[in-house]
Amino acid sequence: MRSKDFFQIIKKIGNSTSLRPIKFKNILIGRAMCGIVGYIGAKSAAGLIVNGLKRLEYRGYDSAGVVTVEDDGLYVEKCEGKVAELDRRVKYGELRATLGVGHTRWATHGAPTDANAHPHTDNSGAIAIVHNGIIENHAAIKSKLSEKGYIFRSETDSEVLAVLIGCHYERLRNLEEAARAALSEIEGTFGLAMVSSHDRDILIVARRGSPIVIGMGEGEYIAASDASAIIQHTRQVIYLEDNEMAVIRRGGCLTKTIQNVATKGKIHELDYDVESIEKGGFAHFMLKEIYEQPTSFRDAMRGRLMVEDGNVKLGGLRLVEDKIRNAKRLILLGCGTAWHAGLAGEYMLERLAKIPVEVEYASEFRYRNPIISADDVVIAISQSGETADTLAALREAKLKGATILGVVNVVGSTIARSTDAGVYIHAGPEIGVASTKAFTSQLAALALLALYLGRMHSLSQLEGSMIAEALRTIPEKIQFILDHAESVRSIAQEYAKADNFFFLGRGANFPVALEGALKLKEISYINAQGYPAAEMKHGPIALIDDKTPALFIVPKDELYEKTLSNIEEVRARGGRIIAIAGEGDTHIQKLAESVIYIPNTLPILQPILATIPLQLLAYYIAVERGTNVDMPRNLAKSVTVE
Repeated sequence: MRSKDFFQIIKKIGNSTSLRPIKFKNILIGRAMCGIVGYIGAKSAAGLIVNGLKRLEYRGYDSAGVVTVEDDGLYVEKCEGKVAELDRRVKYGELRATLGVGHTRWATHGAPTDANAHPHTDNSGAIAIVHNGIIENHAAIKSKLSEKGYIFRSETDSEVLAVLIGCHYERLRNLEEAARAALSEIEGTFGLAMVSSHDRDILIVARRGSPIVIGMGEGEYIAASDASAIIQHTRQVIYLEDNEMAVIRRGGCLTKTIQNVATKGKIHELDYDVESIEKGGFAHFMLKEIYEQPTSFRDAMRGRLMVEDGNVKLGGLRLVEDKIRNAKRLILLGCGTAWHAGLAGEYMLERLAKIPVEVEYASEFRYRNPIISADDVVIAISQSGETADTLAALREAKLKGATILGVVNVVGSTIARSTDAGVYIHAGPEIGVASTKAFTSQLAALALLALYLGRMHSLSQLEGSMIAEALRTIPEKIQFILDHAESVRSIAQEYAKADNFFFLGRGANFPVALEGALKLKEISYINAQGYPAAEMKHGPIALIDDKTPALFIVPKDELYEKTLSNIEEVRARGGRIIAIAGEGDTHIQKLAESVIYIPNTLPILQPILATIPLQLLAYYIAVERGTNVDMPRNLAKSVTVE
């Protein structure tokens, strides 16, 4: 269908002393639900954009679209379904444009249909946008525009923004000013890219709460919601801040706030390569990332763990060390897998540091007016560093005077920039929607933090050294489990047809049971529930029958005998038992139909190892059931909307 205030990035960039690149290890731009790619340069835009969308498809895969600015107007192609369908429809042979934007969608407003797919255009068909986020006041704006005679063809809030920009353009006759006026009027979040046939030499991007990164190549710029769409073309990037807009022309890039105030920023250098975001011979990204965990766990500890001293060096916490030392309470915030990591961290932190810990759903935290004091330390856990609920919760805690720490994977992410200090987990890019290596890296960071705080208080050097040595050996023990994954595959084949599943653990293994259930739900669509094992008899045991497997995490710790009693309760009701047990435990074979053995370690670290077979089990069951492992239905990698 056709339808000098900041800095200029020009050919002299290499000679600039004020714009020296800053290197970050394992940097990955914070992920937003949905994927955006924009291009302006000398190359054919359509193919480059669609290829970029393929790399971002794990951000959303309900629908996809692209728009390029051709000589005779806008060419728009969009459709329900995955990027592959869009790729089949695009008329590459007829396109000459070197400017355009594209989008792959995770539906929020409006079902995944052709009409609701991005890009959306204004009523003139001359302005096109792609948008991540939610326009909260879209209904009021739509009503006013409808009264003026403007037409809407979709159910989306994003189209309202496109039409609003077009309305302002009719008055201002300037694309930048029209965008600025519209963005000043809306309430909500956005990561935005737009082009127009009114000006074939301009790409406009903007952000509020939804990430945008701009890659700078030789005479070209690639804007995206995720650096994985950029790394093939350039390592030099700048990140937009909240309420910031960039006007990109072929000769340079200019940024200001939405309110038209000049801004300055830094050029960052991406320090990972294309291979790290490829499957590397694995059938799925999830499997690849499961197998990367010996490396990712080791990277989370690299340069931090001091075994002989029984201590931890966390340079990112140096400036708030006194605040942490004197903290009266720790509050851990997270959503989904990050919340499970926080629950596991609670056991480690209270055991080693002797500090009261509370773990909160970030999505609920601020709605109950939480009681927070200046003596509290709040720790926000997020793989992407862009999770909307977690950001809102930490801002609430900050407003109330708490010290805010971040445990995140993404250097330069919004949470990383919003906290007082923090710990990067250095897991590297995680493409699979179901988080695996990021979870165990979060556990690594929380274990380091627990040891760090423990040594500040009552933990002796001898005790610290024992824990540090046990942590040092975790990667090789993870590798041992992976080397014996075939046994997990055979169990998965046996239970793949189950409609319901229980995951049960006690103490520090309860959070891992929750995480195992979540993984199975996410990618196989089995109704899986996680519980503390002792809670089964308080209601859930009514659901047990011979068709409902119950997986128990039962290492030989202080709760071993009690967990065996819980297994007996399930067996007495005809339940089928799968056990994850420590090496050498032969007794468990008398109680369980299937046993997965994991290496022994300190009880406080056992949940880390128990996580690995749970991930493998979920993966192999999903493969047996024929689901899309890397792109499970209704899900996206990171939730940047409420």
